[in-house]
Amino acid sequence: MSETRGWEFWIDRGGTFTDVIGRAPDGVLHTAKMLSENPEAYGDAATAGIRKLLGLAPGAPFPPGVIGEVKMGTTVATNALLERKGDRVLLLITRGFRDALRLAWQSRPDIFAKKIVLPEQLYERVIEIDERVRADGTVETPLDLAAAEAEIRAAKADGIDAVAVVFMHAWAYPEHERAAEALCRETGFAQISVSHRVSPLIKLVSRGDTTVVDAYLSPILRRYVERVKGELGAEAPISPLAGEMPGRAEGGKFQPPPPSVASGDISPARGEIGPPPPRLLFMMSSGGLTSADLFQGKDALLSGPAGGVVGMAETARMAGFGKVIGFDMGGTSTDVAHVDGAFERAFDTEVAGVRVRAPMMRIHTVAAGGGSILHFDSGRFSVGPDSAGANPGPAAYRRGGPLTVTDANVMLGKLQPDLFPAIFGPGQDQPLDADIVREKFVALAAEIGDGRSPEQVAEGFLTIAVENMANAVKKISVQRGYDVTEYLLNAFGGAGGQHACLVADALGMTSVLIHPMSGLLSAYGIGLASVFASRQKAALLPLAGDAMPALQTAILALANEAIAELGTQGVPEGEVAWFPFLHVRYEGSDTTLPVNCASWSADRARADFEAAHKAQFGFIYDGRPLVVEAVAVEAQDGRVRGRDETERAAGAHRPEAITTEPVFCDGGWRDAGVFRRKGLGFGARLAGPALIVEAHQTIVVEPGWEAELTARDHILMRRVEKKSRPAPLGARADPVLLEVFNNLFMSIAEQMGVTLQNTAWSVNIKERLDFSCAVFDRTGALVANAPHMPVHLGSMDRSVETIIRLNAGKVRPGDVFALNAPYNGGTHLPDITVVTPVFAQFGEEEKSSSGSPRAATTPISAASRRDR
Repeated sequence: MSETRGWEFWIDRGGTFTDVIGRAPDGVLHTAKMLSENPEAYGDAATAGIRKLLGLAPGAPFPPGVIGEVKMGTTVATNALLERKGDRVLLLITRGFRDALRLAWQSRPDIFAKKIVLPEQLYERVIEIDERVRADGTVETPLDLAAAEAEIRAAKADGIDAVAVVFMHAWAYPEHERAAEALCRETGFAQISVSHRVSPLIKLVSRGDTTVVDAYLSPILRRYVERVKGELGAEAPISPLAGEMPGRAEGGKFQPPPPSVASGDISPARGEIGPPPPRLLFMMSSGGLTSADLFQGKDALLSGPAGGVVGMAETARMAGFGKVIGFDMGGTSTDVAHVDGAFERAFDTEVAGVRVRAPMMRIHTVAAGGGSILHFDSGRFSVGPDSAGANPGPAAYRRGGPLTVTDANVMLGKLQPDLFPAIFGPGQDQPLDADIVREKFVALAAEIGDGRSPEQVAEGFLTIAVENMANAVKKISVQRGYDVTEYLLNAFGGAGGQHACLVADALGMTSVLIHPMSGLLSAYGIGLASVFASRQKAALLPLAGDAMPALQTAILALANEAIAELGTQGVPEGEVAWFPFLHVRYEGSDTTLPVNCASWSADRARADFEAAHKAQFGFIYDGRPLVVEAVAVEAQDGRVRGRDETERAAGAHRPEAITTEPVFCDGGWRDAGVFRRKGLGFGARLAGPALIVEAHQTIVVEPGWEAELTARDHILMRRVEKKSRPAPLGARADPVLLEVFNNLFMSIAEQMGVTLQNTAWSVNIKERLDFSCAVFDRTGALVANAPHMPVHLGSMDRSVETIIRLNAGKVRPGDVFALNAPYNGGTHLPDITVVTPVFAQFGEEEKSSSGSPRAATTPISAASRRDR
């Protein structure tokens, strides 16, 4: 662990709440939850939470030497991006490419839209610069800044104080960008982001977008950082040798001052010997910490959620699990993430409609939370994606809100009003309103009119919500080739404990972990993170033995830069752990996969790439050349090993419930024991159905599950009885199962599309999404289609019917059919329809829907895709 003095604070400043964990000098943890915006009470939630835990009056100065270290994650940059409240930005770009970032690619996020509305650009003004360097380094057009100098100075005079410089092929030949940067610095711009430093990778659009985002967000982020530093007194110390002042932002990257010889022992105000100032670190989207002075806008977009990923991975590791799925369910959305020994980071991400190329934790968000609204329309049940939010909130909140997932849990007895904080009503002193919830579900059951009880209606909606969240998990696990049944589900967030067992059941998972800090796990994860630095650089070299020396030289240069950055933050060179990566793709493709190259072996890197490609896409190309598109290095403080949680003496025992309440599970009412978490002894085991109530949430132990309070104070739930799954077949359609299977089949079609898009070489397919994927039944009738190109869907079923008719009785597992005949459902001659029969085995032989044996070579459905 890093050496600190005094209190440590780990803070996640979210959009609604700010979670603060304080670690006292004796190692005891203290917690506080603050409203992120409460201007009547305090100016900043983070420093207000620190004062609360230290017992200081609001606004009181912090005593010198009391605080040793503050680690923060913040949504300041994310909120500024969502609300489009960043700084005004001037874009300098190669002449002829004024609209390149606006036009971007040919991708169409809403493919059915009749009117295409291009996203709002973050830059306010564009100046084209006379310059052009070719891909081989030849200067086609010499740089002429004099022609644009007047426009640049006019932009500064008009109040634009941030500039993004993006020139063609500057990732390899940055001399022109450096000259433009010097002119902008001379002109007086406070924020200058240049693409060859912000994102030194090939592709103008990705590099340009990231540079603009950095220029747009870094100033507002720096102002917040300076405000926090000022309140904490965390100013950079003055060097006793040369009196250097703190560094400043240049070229889109903060240039730190030389480290002080007497670091921390000089007063920042007077240069006197005294207590060291607090060390202030911020959480980056990559899941690592960095000094406040090095925190950039492009690295801050997933600052808080990244802490949750670190927290769920580290707490699972302490519980003895290496393969883990993080399940963070809040009021509006659910975040899911996958970890198998190492963190998964994405390098091309879209956040709030803006494309960013920077290392970020791979997190998938779905609009499903406790506040997701329940709908019944035209015989169909659906949940969300709209949310009741905090105001009016769910119906039970006594503000006239609609029925939500939270209300379904109240209706089923899984949330007990008497055990929930009494913070509702005009006086904020009343419990959840169970009466209005029952009244609304009774009315809804009468409207549905198919004989369902109000409880069955509520359980049906909950089943759909759970399937929606399970499908989100599939996108980051099954869709990427991972067998999710081998994983632990680590549930956190305010609503995670209510649904964890049900989500695990929907995925075939058998273990669930809930940490005592699950309600503040993002802040806890920020405390467990280490100081981190990363570097990337384009390579465009073949993955072959004779190219390895050049790749190794490039990687070592990046490693030296990352190690030097950690050195400025107090990490000795000998304590840095760093890891080299190659971003590899097939020649002709542009889908890269990261491969660890610590062995420095081209053969080993090829084998690892092919294994990853096979797992994710199901195939490899024999003998096709591989290209290293980029090299990367990740470095971190190797002394940080996470927090070692104390093991207590634990003896297996069955505790007595404080009360018993009826809970509706699996179609009927059951008696469930109610337990207070703080009253459970270590080693306590209890069988479901049961409710475990703690300060920040209610944990529901479903029937067939058993919960144990482990020696580390974790609640570990395991399925101890096989899940019974009633047959869904019947004479009339069930609206709940209709929605569940609709979502499942839609998920299959969407996964087909993602795989096709990622493995395609065609720009038409990869960017314009000029393809369609669908699932059909055994007669060729359409079951579900993903939201792809609509023109194909009117005729694709004719292609499937043709394949079935012409090959009746001859179809075998593993067969794949391709056709493009206009007489058989084809649309354009270049369009090719690929039809794959799907088979299912039930024991020794396949059975039909009536239960009679059916030939094992009869497909039960077909999956089809059309592309060009």
